Amino acid sequence: MIFGDNHLTLHHTPTAYTLTFTPEPALDLVDKTGSTGLLKVHYATAWSATREKTSAGIKEVVKPFDWSYTTSYRGTETPGLGGQKLQRDDNARIPVELLQRRDPILFADEVVLYESELDDNGVSVLTVKVRVMEQRMLVLCRFFLRLDNVLVRVRDTRVYVDFGEERVVREYTAREGVFGEVKKKLYMEGLMPDQITIAFRDANQIAHLLPVVEHEVESVCLEAETGQTQEGR
Repeated sequence: MIFGDNHLTLHHTPTAYTLTFTPEPALDLVDKTGSTGLLKVHYATAWSATREKTSAGIKEVVKPFDWSYTTSYRGTETPGLGGQKLQRDDNARIPVELLQRRDPILFADEVVLYESELDDNGVSVLTVKVRVMEQRMLVLCRFFLRLDNVLVRVRDTRVYVDFGEERVVREYTAREGVFGEVKKKLYMEGLMPDQITIAFRDANQIAHLLPVVEHEVESVCLEAETGQTQEGR
């Protein structure tokens, strides 16, 4: 299911800098060649063996396509009038301590960009959440994949905006783990079988159990007066 009208757009009026999250470019990053290695459901081997016995002499051509709809989408950026754009910044970080403060939330929402139940073999969903406070804002674009008895994958893009400094920090973290290993860790945390089933439906309960496979931080300072991008401020 593609929710084509859903989107989240951040726009800085003085510089016209824009960062938007929409379904189409996210889906465009899904592997269409099979070069990244296509995932298979847990019963694929047994199913293929049965087909070999019952379909002798029949050759089938399958076009490679990542049917898990995995994407590394981090948003679509339009640079500012002075060329302001996100650049890699290993010294930048999102100030978690400020986000944990109980500041009044002026606006909050969540939109689903696309979702699939993978033919009843799990779930693949891309969502965007936003939380706006008086001095700052946080956006979380999360891709969550659970392929039952095979794999769990979480790819998070966090965008932090400091209104006072007019600074944007984007942090991308990709996590991935074997389904069985994640299940063992949930047992070790003391969860009962029914609680584990529920946990596998919620990325918030299992993301911290997955090993990090990729991490990158970028930043940009938006200054209309000079039109210059300052890194690491």
